[in-house]
Parts: sequence; C-alpha cells; structure tokens
Amino acid sequence: MTTPVVLAGRGRLGSIIADVINASDEFTIERVLDSSSTPEDILGAELVVDATVLAASEPLVRTAMTRGIPIVVATSGWTSAKLDALTTEFGEPEASVVVVPNFSLGSVVESVLAGIAAPYFDSVEIVEAHHAGKVDSPSGTAVRTAEHIADARRAAGLDGVVAPFADQPARGELIAGVPVHSLRRPGVVAKQDVIFSGPGESLTLTHDTIDPARAYAPGILAALRYAVASTGLTVGLDKVLGVDA
Repeated sequence: MTTPVVLAGRGRLGSIIADVINASDEFTIERVLDSSSTPEDILGAELVVDATVLAASEPLVRTAMTRGIPIVVATSGWTSAKLDALTTEFGEPEASVVVVPNFSLGSVVESVLAGIAAPYFDSVEIVEAHHAGKVDSPSGTAVRTAEHIADARRAAGLDGVVAPFADQPARGELIAGVPVHSLRRPGVVAKQDVIFSGPGESLTLTHDTIDPARAYAPGILAALRYAVASTGLTVGLDKVLGVDA
C-alpha cells in the first residue's frame, strides 16, 4: 500500500520530487498544488511536500501544524529564527515537520565536515553558486551551514568567527556571524564552498551538484519515509539519516 502525497510546487525541485515519487512503489502523488492553490487545499492529506517559495511556504506549514498533517519542507528561507518562532507559536508539532534545506547526501557530509573544522579556524566564509533561475539568496543550504558552524563554535566555548569589515555590503550577508556570498549564473546547478582560514593555511570544503535528479533522489525518499514514521520538528537531512552533524 502506498502513501498518497500532496505536492505543493511545480518548479525545478517540485518536478524532481514528482519524478522520484512517481518512480517509487512507496508513495503516489494525490494532487499537485500551484500558485492558485490555498493552504486549505492540503486539508485531509496524509503527507504534504512543500517545494514552493517562502511566502507560500509559511502559511502552508502553519496550516499543516495546526491540522496535524505531516509535511516535508523543501523550501529555502526557513532560518533558525523562523523555526524558533514556529515552535514558540505552536509548540512541538504533533505530526512530523521535516525541514530539508538540501536533499543531497554530499551536502550532508560537507555540513558534518564543516562542524568538525569550525572550532579550529576563527575565520570562515561561504560562497554558494546556483543557476540563474534561483530566486532566493542566500540559499537555504548556506544558511543552514552558517548556523551549524556557529553552533559548533559555541558548543566548543568559542566566540563567533572573525569577519573583518563585515559592515561593507561587498563582504556578503552575515548569517549567524558568517559572511555568505551568493552567485547566480548560468552554467552551474548548485555549488557551495566553505572556506576556513588560519595562520599560514586555509581549508576549503566544496560540494558540487552536477545532476540534481540523481543527487537528490535518495534524500527525498529518506525524508518522505521519515515524515510518515516520526513526530515533531526535524531540521536537516543529517537528522533524518542519523548523521551526527
């Protein structure tokens, strides 16, 4: 027996998610919502996957939390502050809310390595590049990575990173104290460099998505399975996979 899914979003990622679901023998698409749909259109759903934009995602997630509907959130822009505001407003959700900034397994590994490196380097910056059609910046992955780096340093009893002249716009947007630089250009799908610097050396972690359909498929299925079998708020594919990031 398959689990019916309501998919919100017909963009690039939504199309990939639809293809993964259609190729699966565990899930089926019940219906697809678009820009003309309302959050109430998810009522009665057994599982929702949100691949919209933040302005549409926020009311969608709130509706799911209010009605106890499991939801996988693949929309960028859900910062720690926004997620904290949700839990303050609603408390711990009864149904599963799984927020996945990036479905790529390689991205999870990069995040784990960034957390390991963070306490050893006082200087770190992130450069992320995506295709010219990606509207939001910084990417959700970059935001999550910056927040993770800050958490790892805090857990080690360290202050924020060193970011000279951070008040200058050209120095990037500060996310959890980490400068993040966003490129939007043709010829690239998704790429992120996390650059650590110390006296006399630097360490660069690079993750490059070449074929998103193949790269995201295992992570998408893992998130769907996790959402129907768990409760509460889960942030990051690392938590879904049980990786210590």
